Amino acid sequence: MEPLALSDLPQDALVLIDSAPVIYFLEGHPKFGPRFKPLFEAHETGRLRFAVTTITIAEVLTGPLQAGDDVLARRYRAILESWQPVALDVDIAESAARLRASLRLKLADAVQAASALAINAAALVTHDRDFSRVRSLRIIS
Repeated sequence: MEPLALSDLPQDALVLIDSAPVIYFLEGHPKFGPRFKPLFEAHETGRLRFAVTTITIAEVLTGPLQAGDDVLARRYRAILESWQPVALDVDIAESAARLRASLRLKLADAVQAASALAINAAALVTHDRDFSRVRSLRIIS
């Protein structure tokens, strides 16, 4: 699997990261982790800024908490909170409902897309093919 192509994103671009890329990178997934490595390197060098939804935070923390690893959960939370958290509010909820109604997205995917649109993200980075129907937002997968 090839690494993501990010060279055309402007310097200091804000990107919203979906749950799967975060999990793959943090957990060092052998197949998918390397695909998203350039994304996290661009963030480390200051070229990109990250945002995550509160849904992503919940999904990322679930694995360590299920395993009873509170230390790892706290470490992941600290990382995620250092990025721009995007809370689900009424405007994002309505936008997500509109996306669900028109594009038949799953609720979590609609919230991710609506959140990216709400913060004017340059792109949404995901590993989910369902986002291909979202034309109003750049999807990197």
